[in-house]
Amino acid sequence: MGADFFLALGGVLKWIGLCLLPLFLLPLITLVLPEISKAASTFLSRQLDRLTRLALSVAIVAAVLLFLLQLTVVIASYAFALSWTWLSETVIYAFATIFMLGAASALMDDAHVRVDILRPRFGERGRNWIELAGTYFFLFPICIRILMTGEQGLARSWSLFEGSRETDGLPLLFLFKTLVPAFAVLLLAQGLSIALKAALRLTGTSPGKGGHTEPESKHYGA
Repeated sequence: MGADFFLALGGVLKWIGLCLLPLFLLPLITLVLPEISKAASTFLSRQLDRLTRLALSVAIVAAVLLFLLQLTVVIASYAFALSWTWLSETVIYAFATIFMLGAASALMDDAHVRVDILRPRFGERGRNWIELAGTYFFLFPICIRILMTGEQGLARSWSLFEGSRETDGLPLLFLFKTLVPAFAVLLLAQGLSIALKAALRLTGTSPGKGGHTEPESKHYGA
């Protein structure tokens, strides 16, 4: 399989992404037509959260592997004077997996570092507007930019099944590079979920159990 195949595959994925773009208008539609779209918004938000939690599960497995691999590297290096490039690269890959696949979960749990000084000064409604605006004006454009700039290089890496530059390294560099678009896609998905939740709260409802919506006061107090 040559570069043309992976370029074609990238083109197909791009068209799939373009077809999914109308979903990113759903939070705005929810603000205007809450009664019509709140059920779809709640369902989509829950599914996106499930995707984020699935990615987090992979990141947790990578964290356990990172601990075991790094321990192996230390023991082999200091106790037996042994070292392998492939083992050291596995540690790097595991660490990258934790960060790239776990970032969306941190966003879902509001664990990212915030630099805005205005958000705490506003009430619940103001903070929801900030979440909605920040997602559209900052998160979405940055993630889309990441996807657009890495397309050609990633296709070339897959076409060559690019591996390590070291002779005893891992032949999986193409998978390592794939973590970058995966990171962007997961953040886009979780950003959409956050925007949907903010829109639902702004219209007086928030996602409830079983895919239904509940009055905002049940979650945030009157």
